Amino acid sequence: MIEVSHIEKRFGDNVVLKDVSMTLAEGTVTALVGPSGGGKSTLLRCINLLEIPTSGTVRIGEASISFQPGKKLGWSQIQPVRRQTGMVFQNFQLFPHQTVIDNVMEGLVTVLKWRKDEARTRALALLEKVGMAHKADAWPATLSGGQQQRVAIARALAPSPRVLLCDEPTSALDPELAEEVVDVLTRLAREGTTMVMATHDLRLASRVAEHVLFLDGGLIVERGAPSRIFQTPEQERTKKFIASLSAGYSYDI
Repeated sequence: MIEVSHIEKRFGDNVVLKDVSMTLAEGTVTALVGPSGGGKSTLLRCINLLEIPTSGTVRIGEASISFQPGKKLGWSQIQPVRRQTGMVFQNFQLFPHQTVIDNVMEGLVTVLKWRKDEARTRALALLEKVGMAHKADAWPATLSGGQQQRVAIARALAPSPRVLLCDEPTSALDPELAEEVVDVLTRLAREGTTMVMATHDLRLASRVAEHVLFLDGGLIVERGAPSRIFQTPEQERTKKFIASLSAGYSYDI
């Protein structure tokens, strides 16, 4: 189970997340939607502790950590939570000086201290899963954006995280390349991968997610199944946002 309770995040006087709570069962996919600046990406980064919440609690599996204003946390406290997450960034964040397979192996060898032959076997299996095994020895600069994002997904999956966090995984891609990434994430969802994704892509959210949370102004304004949120939202703010995204845009529920 992944649970965040009463999370608040402040940057100085700016309150980016306000008493946010959610519980995610393992094997489910949750999409965070909402306007830019609404708190989606910050919430993802608070789950894997790239951003330290000002207050509240994050629990992933048996690991739990609570936060208080002004309370300093050591690496030994952060690591048990962070190591259970994998992060896929909007702009791929591949190491340009390493080949595709070396990118996927890096965390296994450097952080988890796997033997290189074991890490290579794991990396090749994951590249096969995302349709990139044929590019194992290629450099990131020679790949399309969709290919780079698929490699980034393989890298995030390498240490077998309990939850995969995706921050706008298709927003830097044109529609055709985005479809490659949507297909990969759809397959992972069907295999039971637990995911939380921040996205403006209604196609991705409607195809992959079982639950949708609409965030605005640091608050969860509305939550429910994709079909309800995208077709019959209850809150006026949600209605306006969905209308702005879906105008002239078709997607499947």
